[in-house]
Amino acid sequence: PLSSVWKEWVKWCIEFGIEANAIIAAPYDWRLSPSMLEERDLYFYKLKQTFETALKLRGGPSIVFAHSLGNNVFRYFLEWLKLEIAPKQYIQWLDDHIYAFFAVGAPLLGSTETVKGMLSGNTFGLPVSEGTARLMFNSFGSSLWMMPFSKYCRADAMYLKHFSGGIRKGPNAYQCEQKEFQSNYSGFSTNIINIEIPSTRGIDAYPSVSEFSQTNYSSMECGLPTQLSFSAREISDGTFFKAIEDYDSDSKRTLHQLKQSYHDDPVLNPLTPWDRPPIKNVFCIYGVDSRTEVGYYFAPSGKPYPDNWIITDVIYEIEGSLVSRSGNQVEGNPGPASGDETVPYHSLSWCKNWLGPRVNITRAPQSEHDGSDVQVELNVEHHNEDVVPNMTRSPRVKYITYYEDSESIPGKRTAVWELDKANHRNIVRSPALMRELWLQIWHDIHADSPAKFVTKAKRGPLRDDDCYWDYGKARCAWPEYCEYRYVFGDVHLGQSCRLRNSSADALLHYV
Repeated sequence: PLSSVWKEWVKWCIEFGIEANAIIAAPYDWRLSPSMLEERDLYFYKLKQTFETALKLRGGPSIVFAHSLGNNVFRYFLEWLKLEIAPKQYIQWLDDHIYAFFAVGAPLLGSTETVKGMLSGNTFGLPVSEGTARLMFNSFGSSLWMMPFSKYCRADAMYLKHFSGGIRKGPNAYQCEQKEFQSNYSGFSTNIINIEIPSTRGIDAYPSVSEFSQTNYSSMECGLPTQLSFSAREISDGTFFKAIEDYDSDSKRTLHQLKQSYHDDPVLNPLTPWDRPPIKNVFCIYGVDSRTEVGYYFAPSGKPYPDNWIITDVIYEIEGSLVSRSGNQVEGNPGPASGDETVPYHSLSWCKNWLGPRVNITRAPQSEHDGSDVQVELNVEHHNEDVVPNMTRSPRVKYITYYEDSESIPGKRTAVWELDKANHRNIVRSPALMRELWLQIWHDIHADSPAKFVTKAKRGPLRDDDCYWDYGKARCAWPEYCEYRYVFGDVHLGQSCRLRNSSADALLHYV
């Protein structure tokens, strides 16, 4: 009852027969940097024990579900585990303890909203000022964990393992591919920060926007501010914070924290691109085609810290295009879709790089359907990049697009699910997602199933809640599955529409 986020997910699991004791929560203090989670709470050590205890009690591996920052925590755990156990036992430990990893709404290359929280404050609807929200956000060690970063730059771990079994401490080698300097925006759709830097010092160098717009520019040409733009790499490597060091009293603290807790982290520099986790089954799930913030224009406000910056404009990605807050088109490199309102599409879809060399793509309605509107492309070649299907859309229908290994990495299975209009914070409450998660688990329980993934050909009602009254035909919709069965307390016809048979009988169609 304390978790509104996971409430619906837990209800689905219980309804379909998973014992309550088999559901294990792994909460973490989301204010802390990854290394501090272990130093203060022994979080990753305890998480390892949790998996080992679950294996002893249940006799089989666990299924991991992570949402948002929880995915970053799990990634760090997998890297920490490499240093905790013998290298030769690492993959075997994962195979024994983790059957599948469901990454939901993972900010795989960071989130641009983090920048807004760090410079101007993001209240998330709380009854506090933006300045107070900024102070709170920047006091958390985890505030830098979701910063956007380049997909072209990587770093070696501080502790380098040798085949001899010894461990030596070495420098963090941060290197970028040539593409980082040949292309724009570090692979994102636009520059993330555009900021006016005053050309003079003192309180007079921070005019408010309204005052500044009334200034006679011709009489103070030398006093004009300089607008600088920064890409994802320049934010994550500290270049941006060094540039505003003289104009923002918090920059030195941020640079110190960035180096100590992230660049010099002994386990992993989290501000580097993900590789596919070495787990047998990986499912990457996220929402698309919602308006998502991808860039900001900042200017001095004339007020002291923490209110010294204000946002003068915002750049959004909307279904494959870039627009400003005023509605004007913006130049850049928009992706084929937009993100989930919080994380840009570019960051969410990074996991498509994990797919095998050939991919089967299926697009189906999110609602129950008879299979007539399902589109399929088989054996699409994939070369470690985004995969865009050549499929049609009905403007009135929300779809799920499945990208599933046709030819996979040996011993691995990967799938990516894109849910139209699924909000980042509410995606784990989506009935369509819950249904697909459960059908895939049900499919995998039956080892004799001929297909690697659950069929998408048809989606009938699985719960009483899926049955409803069809007023046009004066009967319950989906008569093959649902019937009218009144129970005392029903207050409308739809409540009296219930499944004809048990949910287990309905699930047999998907084995």
